[in-house]
Amino acid sequence: MLIGEYQHNIDTKGRLIMPAKFRPDLGERFIVTRGLDGCLFGFPQKSWENIQEKLSQLPVAKKDARAFTRFFYSAATEVEIDKQGRINLPNNLIEFAKIDKECRVIGVSDRIEIWSGEQWDVFAEQAEEDFESIAEDMIDFGF
Repeated sequence: MLIGEYQHNIDTKGRLIMPAKFRPDLGERFIVTRGLDGCLFGFPQKSWENIQEKLSQLPVAKKDARAFTRFFYSAATEVEIDKQGRINLPNNLIEFAKIDKECRVIGVSDRIEIWSGEQWDVFAEQAEEDFESIAEDMIDFGF
C-alpha cells in the first residue's frame, strides 16, 4: 500500500527521486500520467491494467468519456526507476503539474501523486480547512 508524503527536488534533467518506501509497490517500471487537481498520477503496472479495463468500458458515444480518455492516455508514459532511485519525467508532465524544483510525492493507496511543492501546499491548506466538511460528505460513499 502506498501511503505517506515525501519531499524531493526534481533536477534540471527532469529526474525525481522516488521515495524508497514506494519502490517495492511501484516496481521497476510504472506509468505516470496527468492527474486531477493539477498533480500527476503514478500507477504500478497492476493498477494501470485495472484502470485500462475500466476505461475501455466507457461509452465511446459519450463526449466526456472520449475527452477524459484522450486527456488521460495522451500524457501517459512508462517510467523506470534507475540505480539511484530516480525516474525521469517528460517535460509535458512537468509543465502540466507546474513543477519547478520542489516536489511532493504522496502515497494514495494504489497510486502515487506527484505535486509541485507550491501546488501541494495550497491544496493541503485548503483541504485542512475543509477536512471536517469533507469527512461528513464521505458518509455518502459509505465511509
